[in-house]
Amino acid sequence: MQNTTDKRAETTTWPELAEGLYGFLTGRGASIEYRFDDMTIGVPSAARPEAPHATWRLSGGLTIRTTEK
Repeated sequence: MQNTTDKRAETTTWPELAEGLYGFLTGRGASIEYRFDDMTIGVPSAARPEAPHATWRLSGGLTIRTTEK
């Protein structure tokens, strides 16, 4: 008898994780809540290493809700 393995790919990046979680929660009436305390993010202006970055600072909450239309 042949051994079977789980064919699902392992999540290796944050975007993959977010996409998978969004897909799982869509249509379930769920929400994700985040709380930040002086979090700083460097957001690139383009998808290349030498692109200039804008600085975003977050303090407070962020709620992400999924809906299915």
